[in-house]
Amino acid sequence: MPKVQPIPDAGRRGRGHRVTSSLAEINVVPLVDVMLVLLIIFMVTAPMIQRGVDVNLPVSTRSTAIINERVFVSVPAAYHQNRMVYLDKEQIRVDALQERIRQKMEGRTDKNVYLRGDAGLLYQDLMDVFDRLKGAGVAQVGLVNKLPGER
Repeated sequence: MPKVQPIPDAGRRGRGHRVTSSLAEINVVPLVDVMLVLLIIFMVTAPMIQRGVDVNLPVSTRSTAIINERVFVSVPAAYHQNRMVYLDKEQIRVDALQERIRQKMEGRTDKNVYLRGDAGLLYQDLMDVFDRLKGAGVAQVGLVNKLPGER
């Protein structure tokens, strides 16, 4: 409903009232613009944030793809100095690996673990982790590699 406001008399006769209308709607165009800009920013930055463990895998020409839910143990190149491994994406000490794997395998029917070792590791370091996995009750330990030309 329009509001009627009296105009102070300035010596003129004629129209003594001015009719104004108030805007009851909220302008959502700037809100939509800001939300679209934020959406684009998050769409661009989200893939950059997700990052795994850097392990330089050895290359093999004859390998098969892994299709089921997996448990990965990654052994980085710095393993020889700090004795740290990654259980999926969580960094843990190698001394705690056996108990953590035992807990993770408790309710599973397939007791398979995939071991990702850096190509620059000593063979003895990889076998140390392998033995700890077998000691935790893992039935099969798969060694993960990459195909030629794969990043």
